[in-house]
Amino acid sequence: MFLEKLKHIKAFILDVDGVMTNGMLLVTESGEFLRQFNIKDGYALQLAVKRGFKIAVVSGARSKGVEHRLRGLGITDIFLGLDSKTAAYNEFMEKNGLLPEQVLFMGDDIPDLELMKMAGLAVCPADAVEEIKAAAQYISPKNGGDSCVRDIIEKVLKIQNLWISADPSSADGSKI
Repeated sequence: MFLEKLKHIKAFILDVDGVMTNGMLLVTESGEFLRQFNIKDGYALQLAVKRGFKIAVVSGARSKGVEHRLRGLGITDIFLGLDSKTAAYNEFMEKNGLLPEQVLFMGDDIPDLELMKMAGLAVCPADAVEEIKAAAQYISPKNGGDSCVRDIIEKVLKIQNLWISADPSSADGSKI
């Protein structure tokens, strides 16, 4: 069932902190917040963009550094500083003519719960909070910031024959 759903994915919507990063913030003396991104996630994201997938990032974070990193990967639908992520989700869906079953959302914490219920396929990193894990249809074996984004994008691209090889692995982590 999980692998079958991957065949219909045309878009990814991702949270930042706790998904694309490990959720830790380094605060500089000047008050800047620094985040660490995983280069493997970056490779998968830019490849998905090149393969024609739509990608949106939704986050409560307000960071020029985050936006700069995402734009460098070819991501143009970047929604930062959000109090609620549903308006951004709806805007992205309408703009791209997407149906919920064509969208995969990855979140890790309570502010992501509503989108977990709205997206056709809800996934999360291994270290997501329990409420998010309960709503997820797939729990990556990878933690946030430790290539969990790569894990799910690679599975989608493989099942759609858009990766280097097409074996998404039978150890898919889906719930039974």
